[in-house]
Amino acid sequence: MIDSSDRVRPVSSRAFDRTRVFHLRGVLSGLLLALFLAVSPATFLSTPAEGSPLEPSPVQEEAERYLSRYLMQYHFRQVAVDDSLSSEVLSRYLDELDRTRSYFLSSDVRSFREKFGRSMDDEFLSGKADAGFAIYNRFLSQARKKMRYMISLFEKDAFDFTLRESIELNREEAPWPESDDELHDLWRKEAKYQLLNLRHSGEEDEEEPRKVLVKRYKNRLSLLEQQNAEDAFRAYTMALTTSFDPHTRYFSPGDFEDFQIDISRSLEGIGAKLQSENEYTVINEVIPGGPAFRSDLLKKGDRITGVGQGKQGEIVDIVGWRTTDVVRLIRGKKGSTVRLKILPVSQGNKGPSKIISIVRDEVRLEEQTAKKEVILSGGRKIGVISIPAFYLDFEGQTKNKPDYKSTSRDVKKILAELRKEGVEGIVLDLRNNGGGALDEAVKLTGLFISDGPVVQIRNSQGGKIVLKDEDPELVYKGPLAVLVNRYSASASEILAAAIQDYGRGVVIGGRTFGKGTVQSIMKIRRPFNFIYKKDDLGQLKLTVAKFYRISGESTQHMGVRPDIVFPSLIDSEVVGEDNYTSSLPWDVISPARYSHSSWLTGADVEDLRQRFVERTRIDSAYASYVRDLNVLNGFRKKEVVPLFEPEFKAEMDRIENFEAQWNKEDQPDLLLTESAAVVIDMADLSQNRLPGAESAPWQAEKK
Repeated sequence: MIDSSDRVRPVSSRAFDRTRVFHLRGVLSGLLLALFLAVSPATFLSTPAEGSPLEPSPVQEEAERYLSRYLMQYHFRQVAVDDSLSSEVLSRYLDELDRTRSYFLSSDVRSFREKFGRSMDDEFLSGKADAGFAIYNRFLSQARKKMRYMISLFEKDAFDFTLRESIELNREEAPWPESDDELHDLWRKEAKYQLLNLRHSGEEDEEEPRKVLVKRYKNRLSLLEQQNAEDAFRAYTMALTTSFDPHTRYFSPGDFEDFQIDISRSLEGIGAKLQSENEYTVINEVIPGGPAFRSDLLKKGDRITGVGQGKQGEIVDIVGWRTTDVVRLIRGKKGSTVRLKILPVSQGNKGPSKIISIVRDEVRLEEQTAKKEVILSGGRKIGVISIPAFYLDFEGQTKNKPDYKSTSRDVKKILAELRKEGVEGIVLDLRNNGGGALDEAVKLTGLFISDGPVVQIRNSQGGKIVLKDEDPELVYKGPLAVLVNRYSASASEILAAAIQDYGRGVVIGGRTFGKGTVQSIMKIRRPFNFIYKKDDLGQLKLTVAKFYRISGESTQHMGVRPDIVFPSLIDSEVVGEDNYTSSLPWDVISPARYSHSSWLTGADVEDLRQRFVERTRIDSAYASYVRDLNVLNGFRKKEVVPLFEPEFKAEMDRIENFEAQWNKEDQPDLLLTESAAVVIDMADLSQNRLPGAESAPWQAEKK
């Protein structure tokens, strides 16, 4: 697994205090979304022969007992351990194992619900995992049957492409098949779709597509035959912990070791963090400053289906692989090339696939830092500050080094440079910023406001602290816009919300991610472990608190809604906290005490919004962008694909042609252009009425 947490502070369970977390000024926020399904070879148990059911080990059952206690005692959400939890865990487990409803029969599901629908909560309390293993054993049996059936179809070439039939791609809400015949028909259509996709993908495979698919499914079958108790326990505990919330999960000792290795090596490879979703390896985060970030070829949500070494190496199919093994295949010597076969998220992860090449390198820390540019809008200068992440050199700060790097320090320097260049307004670009050091979000907000609260943090017991900007210096007091999109998360949301709540500037773009929770890692310890047992029981990452705006509204689930909405190519039905069924709800607490700025009133924001609407109404580039976006959304929402070959090919050609047009390098950044125009509008708004109009928008230099 590659977890996308920016930084997580381990906390010992023995010393853990539910309120103590709120006094840690170094509490860090980030986009904690990755599903931890990887496994280290060191954790493998002996693989049983096919037909031998997998069984939990005594250590796993003991870990399960402690897991239940920790979840009930420390998790932010106080979940009732009763039959409703059993039903929730079972449904989640079935969805995770068989999201496409193409492994289990309806009779299997009925049997599971009768046997385990009211007993999983009892097993949870007693430390048993029998239900989880029983279901996983049935899944393995069905999955192996499916792989063999698919192989036989490709070997026989048993397809008629002249039939006018179709396949339903989104089967998450579909009923499970009633019979083996119905199941086999689903498998046949899936095999046909895979073959058509490969035949019309635009790739120049040396091998005939059927042979490629035979090899692919034989590889998947081999992986299934190597499954062991660790895999079953991981899958079951994932369903259990994510029933509390999507960011809570259990790490076995081997898993946590891999997690730590990933953090220490996060500056190597291609600079992307991965997660496992069903059979696919998915890009969970593109690290700013890394090779993937610099190439702009990978996006969050892209699915990797194959990996090749060098410019000519064979593309190895990795669908169904453990994430750890995929990472090992992608990593390599600095300067070498890796080729990735992907299903782009921009087209809804539907075909055709494409192959991209990335040269392995280290993440360049200097490219993670804030950067500036000056753009002209109507002949007037606007400064743009792009912030890919909230970073802080903790060691340099601790040692009081004069040149240590931090977001707020760098942006303060940039503001001084932009002042000399005579810009009339500032755009803060937080698009794709997944978070980072929370203190830096607070300090950065402080550059644009006088002292005051920035964010509230609350635990499950109602304990609350308010993080404040305590520096009265106001570096910049002129027109300000904050750009956000669906990938702006955590610390980014805190800054955008504070600017909005103070009325200090306008937020432009799309609704943010909605990640408003705080996680901590706790080591599972036995009482008096030093006396009688030494087995490590693993670690638990769990949600312990929530963020709230100074207005009292949560940033969780709902995110920050922009003042001026700009349509986005990011699919909000796929990306965002509200797409996780167990995400904590949006709620409201009492507001912090703060003085609302009179820089922008509600009427001013409405005025700016109307000017934006009028301007874009006659903008041909904006109209073309919206038309293309509607076409793209049509591709994404298409849930049924024809398997009649001429129609299938025509549809793939339409998608490819659209992708080529959409991804042209000379495409303008319309959101940035429009944001600059909004900032000019702000500068023109009733200057005699707006504070600071009687003087320059810059804080006077201190003598």
